[in-house]
Amino acid sequence: MLLASAVVVWEWLNEHGRWRPYSPAVSHHIEAVIRAGGPRAGGGSVVLGQVDSRLSPYIIDLQSMHQFRQDTGTLRPVRRSYYDPASAPGKGVVWEWENDNGSWTPYDMEVGITIQHAYEKQHPWIDLTSIGFCYVIDFGTMSQINRQTQRKRHVRHRLDLIYPMVTGTLPKSQSWPVSQGVASSPPGPPCSCPQCLLVMSVKAAAGANGGMGLLPPLPARKNMPATSGTKLAPPLGAGIKPVDGMGTIRGPGKTMTSQVNRRQAASTPALPSSASPASPPGATGKNGRVALATLNRTNLQRLAIAQSRVLIASGVPTVPVKNLNGSSPVNPALAGITGILMSAAGLPVCLTRPPKLVLHPPPVSKSEIKSIPGVSNTSRKTTKKQAKKGKTPEEVLKKYLQKVRHPPDEDCTICMERLAAPSGYKGPQPTVKPDLVGKLSKCGHIYHLHCLVAMYNNGNKDGSLQCPTCKTIYGVKTGTQPPGKMEYHLIPHSLPGHPDCKTIRIIYNIPPGIQGPEHPNPGKSFTARGFPRHCYLPDSEKGRKVLKLLLVAWDRRLIFAVGTSSTTGESDTVIWNEVHHKTEFGSNLTGHGYPDANYLDNVLAELAAQGIAEDSAVLEKD
Repeated sequence: MLLASAVVVWEWLNEHGRWRPYSPAVSHHIEAVIRAGGPRAGGGSVVLGQVDSRLSPYIIDLQSMHQFRQDTGTLRPVRRSYYDPASAPGKGVVWEWENDNGSWTPYDMEVGITIQHAYEKQHPWIDLTSIGFCYVIDFGTMSQINRQTQRKRHVRHRLDLIYPMVTGTLPKSQSWPVSQGVASSPPGPPCSCPQCLLVMSVKAAAGANGGMGLLPPLPARKNMPATSGTKLAPPLGAGIKPVDGMGTIRGPGKTMTSQVNRRQAASTPALPSSASPASPPGATGKNGRVALATLNRTNLQRLAIAQSRVLIASGVPTVPVKNLNGSSPVNPALAGITGILMSAAGLPVCLTRPPKLVLHPPPVSKSEIKSIPGVSNTSRKTTKKQAKKGKTPEEVLKKYLQKVRHPPDEDCTICMERLAAPSGYKGPQPTVKPDLVGKLSKCGHIYHLHCLVAMYNNGNKDGSLQCPTCKTIYGVKTGTQPPGKMEYHLIPHSLPGHPDCKTIRIIYNIPPGIQGPEHPNPGKSFTARGFPRHCYLPDSEKGRKVLKLLLVAWDRRLIFAVGTSSTTGESDTVIWNEVHHKTEFGSNLTGHGYPDANYLDNVLAELAAQGIAEDSAVLEKD
């Protein structure tokens, strides 16, 4: 133990092996939960959605030191790191770099501290090579320069909340999972379950590597020459030294040595010396695991539902749990929720190793790739199709409507005014009279003609119309998918649940570009993340039927659209357009893989909702 002061930064380990800091607000919230929990804080849980709505699916289990995502069951290690109060997190300074879409990404905490130290010493630049990064930060131009490619990116520093401060005895590093005993007592024997052994081996590897992550990978871009006359300063400038292997935290003005530092993989949250927690019941781990093993599926569901009710009552958004009666991707999430509940009750829970995500099939040679019988060609391109010209909206709608001379005594579901009264639409006024009423010929729903014309003008204007009440489609519906390429072929591997047939692989590729008049922001650029995207279908009779209808949907520009990603929140990017695809080849951890007995029927229903049925494949050119 060492009596000292430090700022606390909570961090999580991403898929690239980099420790990413939570925001100061989230770190304050976690510390507040620990203080409020008292002696049982080490075995509780933290709901991150209470402080940041964007993190509503996430819960931190303080006993296992893991972040748990409720909707997918994903587990990630977290750690509680300590830094010098005179460093960047102790002053609320955040250093960020500008990514390709113009938004700002914070540096890893260690990198930000190094940059801030050099900035405070008024060095003209700082070379990050000695801490493992091939970059120079030029404070004169506020840019990051890649020493190999000379590519530049803008950097900035801003003020945020100061990370929480702790004063007192800082604990030494402990084995995972954490002991619930007195902070000064030696840790108990490590758990021998596969997950604990896995985590301890990862922790040991992280310690051997120094725990240093990498900067985000830089996508290729045209090289930019360095500023003439630029010289490189000494690696870290005068007085700046990297952290040593013993966990020394160095900063301007003072040195603080502690076994618990920014390389610590997981540790017990620090408590004041007067609040030494007592060991909870079942500290040996046996009773807790036996009790958890005796819970049947009904009790597990009851625990999960109770946890959701608690979160709803506290105003925290939750992700609905579905398909509780069958095998589905909810199972790992349900187990994780139960584990968090048990640990919050003071019972030790041993987390199991999550199944492995298998996105792609084994390597396939060109000679093994075959065309699909009954489907011509192996690829298809789309370009922007111009809307049909020569017909006014009134002329288009006339084909699908019947005039109603005596409207019924009910509301128009577009403007919510009575059908017997004039239309309540207040936008640009169509040429038709506001009191005219029409009935759609197929479904029979009745609207103000004025409202239907306005709705058509606000859509794709492709000569089709979709009933806003029952979604019946009139004409041929087309979308706003950007130009791209769709490839499709057979590979000699079977999907889970379809052992008797090969696999149809579809590869979508859409490049970034400029939005057209049919898109949300005409003239503005759009991004295309995650391309090429690989999708899979079984090479069965129904699988080939789905492929043929997907080809029709591709030609009609209905597979993708430009909008806001529900996953990342990024706007002006290419997104899926209501036709689900399977992007996992050998697993089903995210719900986008196999086995899934209902998928082919579900996607046929989704295509039918877009106006694409079996006769569509016959009508369209193959």
